[in-house]
Amino acid sequence: MTSMLGRLALATASFVLGAAAYAQAPQASQRVKPDPARGQQISAGVCAACHGADGNSVIAANPKLAGQHADYLYKQLVDYSKPSSAKDARVNAVMASFAGALSDADKRHVAAYLSQQKKTPGTARNKDTLELGQKIYRAGIAAKNVPACSGCHAPNGAGIPSQNPRLSGQHAEYTVATLQAFREGTRRNNLAMSQIASRLTDEEMKAVADYLAGLR
Repeated sequence: MTSMLGRLALATASFVLGAAAYAQAPQASQRVKPDPARGQQISAGVCAACHGADGNSVIAANPKLAGQHADYLYKQLVDYSKPSSAKDARVNAVMASFAGALSDADKRHVAAYLSQQKKTPGTARNKDTLELGQKIYRAGIAAKNVPACSGCHAPNGAGIPSQNPRLSGQHAEYTVATLQAFREGTRRNNLAMSQIASRLTDEEMKAVADYLAGLR
């Protein structure tokens, strides 16, 4: 009986250790080395119509993806693929269809390809709000507890890889729509941005978005 109990305990311990090792091991798709060439093939058939062949969208409602951080792009594709009921999902019927059809590995391939493309510069178009936009981006709005955007997105708008996206040169219309979506709760995959956007008026959003469009 003692011997049997010993063998049972050993087997149980082995199972627990094995399960722990499996849980800690990265999934197979995470071990796949991103292949930009494969990403280009996928992007040509899935992304190019809305975001441009090289990720430089010419449609103001669709973001430029060229030069964006690969980890950030990958996260967005993952969030689009989540059920709309998920609290951290990024809800968009069109993107959900495209992203949901990609394997995890293909998401990484596409992100790698787009991150390596050269972003085209943008232009600020409203000189009357340029000073306000610059002030919000570089200093925030202390009275409303709005931090400086540059603290997370860098003084030149290049962002912080794997954490915060590049914003410089982005279409102002897209940036405004994104801030409004955060404020209204229709985009909810970044709690900090939801809280910050909730304190901004439409005028402030438009000012900082226009400033960012011309930031280089």
